[in-house]
Amino acid sequence: MIEIERKFLVTSEAFKKEAFAQNRITQGYLSSVPDRTVRVRIKGEKGFLTIKGASNESGLSRFEWEKEIPIDEATALLKLCEKGIIDKNRFEVKVGNHIFEIDEFYGENKGLIFAEIELMDENEFFEKPLWLGKEVTNDIRYYNSYLSKNPFADWY
Repeated sequence: MIEIERKFLVTSEAFKKEAFAQNRITQGYLSSVPDRTVRVRIKGEKGFLTIKGASNESGLSRFEWEKEIPIDEATALLKLCEKGIIDKNRFEVKVGNHIFEIDEFYGENKGLIFAEIELMDENEFFEKPLWLGKEVTNDIRYYNSYLSKNPFADWY
């Protein structure tokens, strides 16, 4: 239930040729306070409810609980979410022994693409593909809960 994750900007769309899976994701937040976020997500044809705790001091780890819920319930819960629904396409790419999840955003976050990798240990080694750019793990601007209220289009 502890999620260890690192996040990176993506420098090209070369990952699309390497992807073995892709899903459209729509998500919103019932609560987006930094100490606990409660997210509703529709991924493909499935619904999910996720609760995440605050990040640890390094910013790499935090508590995460997720449960699949019926899609009609997820659709109803999205209507109760705070302003700022996230719309993105998620690509999955295997690199070495790991899977990168690359999110390409639409709507007010169009133009933003970043990759996440989940690890078993904060110091775990992983291969870095050529399209992987600057690490933004500790930058809250790249949290989806932040993007829902402060879209990428408004940053500049």
